[in-house]
Amino acid sequence: MINFSDKLQSAIERNNSLLCVGLDPDPEALPPRFGTPDNPATVIAQLTDWLHFIIAQTAELVCAYKPTLGFYTALGAEGLNLLQQILQAIPRSLPVILDVKHSDLNSSTVFAQTIFERWQVDAVTLSPYPGQDLAAPFLLYPDKAVFVLCHTSNPAAQILQHYPKNDAPLYLQIVKETRTWGTPEQVAVEVGTNTPEVLKRVRSVAPERLILARSIWSEGTVLANILKAGLNSQGDGLILPVPQDYLSSENAGSLILGLRETINQVRVRIPSEAQACPVWFPDIPATDAHPHTDLILQLYDLGCIMFGEYVQASGETFPYYVDLRTIISNPQIFDKIIGAYAEVLKTLKFDRIAGIPYGALPTATGLSLRLNYPMIFPRKEVKAHGTRRLVEGHFNPGETVVVVDDILISGKSAMEGAQKLQSTGLKVEDIVVFIDHEKGVKQRLKDNGYQAHSVLTLSEIAETLYDAGRITDCQFQFFKESH
Repeated sequence: MINFSDKLQSAIERNNSLLCVGLDPDPEALPPRFGTPDNPATVIAQLTDWLHFIIAQTAELVCAYKPTLGFYTALGAEGLNLLQQILQAIPRSLPVILDVKHSDLNSSTVFAQTIFERWQVDAVTLSPYPGQDLAAPFLLYPDKAVFVLCHTSNPAAQILQHYPKNDAPLYLQIVKETRTWGTPEQVAVEVGTNTPEVLKRVRSVAPERLILARSIWSEGTVLANILKAGLNSQGDGLILPVPQDYLSSENAGSLILGLRETINQVRVRIPSEAQACPVWFPDIPATDAHPHTDLILQLYDLGCIMFGEYVQASGETFPYYVDLRTIISNPQIFDKIIGAYAEVLKTLKFDRIAGIPYGALPTATGLSLRLNYPMIFPRKEVKAHGTRRLVEGHFNPGETVVVVDDILISGKSAMEGAQKLQSTGLKVEDIVVFIDHEKGVKQRLKDNGYQAHSVLTLSEIAETLYDAGRITDCQFQFFKESH
C-alpha cells in the first residue's frame, strides 16, 4: 500500500502543483448559482453539487484535498453522509487530509480507526497540547500521516503562541517537540500565518518537514515572500491553500491554473538561488566537550538523529531514531563522517575495505578514496545470472578485510557480510561502525571472532545533545531509562 508521503509526492509531480483545496460544505460560502442556503430540505443537494463541481475543476491542478470535519458535522447525519460521498468522489490518486484539529486523548484510538480504516483518508490534523500520546494511535498506521498545528493566524492566539518571548516562542517549541514524534514521512506541521517570518522560522527549525500552510491570503500578501520563506531548498516541502473565493467562481479552474503557474515560477528559482549544499555552522562556542560535538549537532539539526519514542523495523520501541541515508546528499557532513571513520581505520591493519550493502556502500567508497585502499563488498542478494559472484571487486584469498557498517544494533548484517567475505577465503578481524547501540553487541561480535569499533555511542550522542540544549530533560531521561 502506498504511503501518504509517496502518494503526495506523486500527485505533486503529476499535476505539477503544491496547491490544496478545502472541500468545505459551508452554506454561507455557497455560490448563488447553486441556489440559496435558506431551505434545509435542499441545502445538502446544493452543497453536494458545489463540491462535485470543485473536484471536477481542480482534480488535475492540485496535489491534495482537505475537507474540514466541522462543516460536515454541523449539518448533522446528512453532513456525515455527504462527507463519505465526497471522499468517494475524490480521485484515489490524490491524498486526502482530514482537517479536524483532533485534541481528545480518550477518543484517539477509535477515531484513528474510523478515519483511516473506514473513511480511508490519508492524513489528519491534530492539536499539539495533549502531547505525543495523542498522536500515537494515528502513527500506528505507517502508511498515514499527521499534521500537528503549531501556529494560527488568529490575532487572539498571539499571546499564547509567542509566549514567553519572541526569541523562543511556544510555537517553535511545538515544532521542535513534534519532530521527535515520528519520521518526516509521518509527522508534518500546520502553520496558519500571513507573515513570511513565521514560516521562515518554522522552516529553519524543521528543514526536513512538510508544512501545510493556512491563512496566507490577506490584503498585502506577497506570494513570492511566502514561498521563499516556506519552501525547502529543493522548492518543495510546502502545501498551499487555494483561496476560498476562487472556489466560488465559475472560472475556478482557470484561476487555479494561473495561481499554480505563478507558484511554479518561484519554485523553479529556489534551488538555483539557494546553495546546492548548504553549509552548517555551529551555534555553540568551542569548548573541551566531545571531539565530535559539531558532527553530532549537525546530524541532529539535519534530522538524521531524533530522540523520542520510535518503533523500529524489528518491532522494538527505542528512545531514538537514526537515519543516516541522507548524509550522502550533504558533502560537508559526509566529509566529516568519512574523516571520523578514517581516524579509527588508521589504527587497524587490513588490505581491503568492505562496505555492507546498502547503507555503508557510500561510506566504504569514501574511505577507499580517502585512505587509498581498494574496496570490495559482499552482495546482499547473489546474482542468478552472469558470474553469480558473492563478493564484488578484485581480491586475493588470504587478504585481510576491514568491514564497514553504519549502525550496530544487533550486529546481524555486519556478521552476515563478514561471513560471506570469509567464505571466499578472505580474513575479517575488525568491524567498524559509526554508531554503537550499546546493547552488548560488541561483546556478541567478539564472541564470534570479530573486534568491533565505533566512532560514537548513543550515550555520547544523547549527552552531547543534552549539554547543547538540543534535547529536553524529559527526552534525555526517557533515553537513559529506556537505554
